[in-house]
Amino acid sequence: MIGPDTPFMDSAFLVQGLLYYLVFLFSTTLHEAAHAWAAMRGGDLTAYHGGQVSLDPRPHIQREPIGMVVLPLISTLSSGWPMGFASAPYDPRWAMRYPRRAAWMAVAGPAANLALVILAVVVIKVGVLAGVFYPPPSANFGRIVGTDAAGLWPGVAALTSVVLSMNLLLFCLNMLPLPPLDGSAAIVLLMKDSTANRYQEFLWGSPMFGMIGMLVAWQVTGEVFWPVFWMLVSLLYPGTSYG
Repeated sequence: MIGPDTPFMDSAFLVQGLLYYLVFLFSTTLHEAAHAWAAMRGGDLTAYHGGQVSLDPRPHIQREPIGMVVLPLISTLSSGWPMGFASAPYDPRWAMRYPRRAAWMAVAGPAANLALVILAVVVIKVGVLAGVFYPPPSANFGRIVGTDAAGLWPGVAALTSVVLSMNLLLFCLNMLPLPPLDGSAAIVLLMKDSTANRYQEFLWGSPMFGMIGMLVAWQVTGEVFWPVFWMLVSLLYPGTSYG
């Protein structure tokens, strides 16, 4: 029965959920735009003609409305943070002809998320030096910046925490060498072209591996993400430990 104590009826829960969703939407849009831009630079204009070389989320939402709107909003209202997916189109014939360019296209998406992580780290470091940010009493996903400053600073602290946490998660997840994640395509950079083409044909001809890959990724992402997360927090706040 829904009542006033139901989580999604709480205003703080809704505000936090909205923040998480907006960061997810922007981060995913940047991720897919980076894929599309790298493909365009490599000679494949498929995503460019689809409007995906853009930070406007609308063409990305139009391509994946379930993954970028419906599923993230439902998961945010039910659990407090978004789960979703997106994609940028490309020409498989181009990828077969230029496997290394296709691999760089795959790397570009997670690289965009990593760039946002680095930007968030810079903001936190500057905030600490300016005396408006400090290590929070307890840290966790989406809560890694403390502040007593007035005005907009609490909002900046919350936004920076979520941007860093979510984009680090997206980076770690997508760089796993499991199909259909970007890391599985990035492996091509370590192969000769002939080997890369056979590898590509194997992946494209076995869609079942994509399903298996996502199930495995669901199990192992936390094992990869949390050590990296806590290592980054320790670098942000040397001498501070969180049990």
